[in-house]
Amino acid sequence: MTTTTTTAATDPPPSPPSAHERRQSLGPVGAAADARIRRLQYGYRADITEAVSASARIRRGAGKAAGTVPDLWGMTGMDQLDDATLTGLDVDRAEEALHLALTLWTLHQQGHRDANMHVRGPGLGAAVRRLMPEGELDEPIRKRFVRAGTAQTLDSLAQRLRELVSLLRGDAVPLDYGLLADQLYRWQKRAHRGEIHRAWGRSFHLGGTRRADPAVTDTA
Repeated sequence: MTTTTTTAATDPPPSPPSAHERRQSLGPVGAAADARIRRLQYGYRADITEAVSASARIRRGAGKAAGTVPDLWGMTGMDQLDDATLTGLDVDRAEEALHLALTLWTLHQQGHRDANMHVRGPGLGAAVRRLMPEGELDEPIRKRFVRAGTAQTLDSLAQRLRELVSLLRGDAVPLDYGLLADQLYRWQKRAHRGEIHRAWGRSFHLGGTRRADPAVTDTA
């Protein structure tokens, strides 16, 4: 009897990384988020039942703390981290960052079957800047972005990011969720918040001068 090995339906076809992806590096948390979201995103856009169902289940975890929804155990990317990698990480912070990044992406991607809302490159500030007319500032949107930068707790940051993601979804503006996951991991340690805020602000300003470049990034 001949045994045939098949590839899972939710596996995206292999493709070479873009020039930007080759020069853009992610930490272990960001790489785990990127791997999980790429797989789900491919399946969601292809209307594969398993991926559509998984995305809906993860979306229902928005606003809840990581690990508190048993239905999401094993679905938000922690399984992408091997034991050796976990040894060098704060597991609680990694779990929160992955949970928040994945739930935000599911909110962002919902209803978009013709485009990827997770795209390597555009950081938070650059994505928000693309919501505004070129060369102009939209003050209400800018104030929402500033509020995200002044959040003092992860819960308040998550709420303010959901507000921004809702705007990005409405205009189909993509975001790099791998980069955001790395930044969320570091943001949870107060000593790193300054560098994350500077990165968000810098990418916002660069987004205004390089609006047509989807590879604008906010690597700290």
